[in-house]
Amino acid sequence: MNKKSPKPNQAQSQDKNMNGSRFYARMHRALARFILWLFRVRVHFAEREPDTEHYLLCSNHLSALDPVLISAALKKQQPHFMAKKELFRIPLLAGLIRSFGAFPVDRAGDVGAIKTSVGLLQQGKCVGMFPQGTRCSGQTPRETMGKVKNGAGLLVNKTHATVLPICLKTKKNRLRMFGGVDLIIGNPIPYETLSASMVPQDAQEEHHSHMAEYTRISHLVFEEICSLYEEHDNEAC
Repeated sequence: MNKKSPKPNQAQSQDKNMNGSRFYARMHRALARFILWLFRVRVHFAEREPDTEHYLLCSNHLSALDPVLISAALKKQQPHFMAKKELFRIPLLAGLIRSFGAFPVDRAGDVGAIKTSVGLLQQGKCVGMFPQGTRCSGQTPRETMGKVKNGAGLLVNKTHATVLPICLKTKKNRLRMFGGVDLIIGNPIPYETLSASMVPQDAQEEHHSHMAEYTRISHLVFEEICSLYEEHDNEAC
């Protein structure tokens, strides 16, 4: 008599459906709801989260906990966020954040972090970053447009990745426990929409043309984040 294979329980099914490490999937299942409850996170347009892994996630930056909130809100992918290198000097913390997919970056300029990001995207992973390059608590995204770096544009140009814009909106643009957060997911932006047929006139101008293209793409992405913020109903916050 043949024995029937046991049916996978709900937890195992959720782990399997989450694209990422098994450890991350289990921690997500255990903690995500609590984190969303603790900060009163309201996720808008969750259906816009891509099914495919290969995309660059870009969000405005309010606090050091932004990657935690975003990761808790996403249900299909494990985003790999850059984290400042100082955190990786703390033995126990370094191991924990690495297990969640974070990797170190020197905010003064880090070629290694860019290479890691490119490698992850080329492997079909999801990479998360903040185009502003620093936390901008108390400011609307539009007020910080001048702080936008060209890293997002560089990664898009190098990997042809789709971009998923996300906006974090809170009262007075500050994150507080139980304060309420509107996490608004935008429509994925294909590489073809962001790319432009810029051809340098001569070899001497090539470097400057590339830098200008990276900046242009980064600003286009951040403009989408600003639009999500401005179009969202203010009464929701």
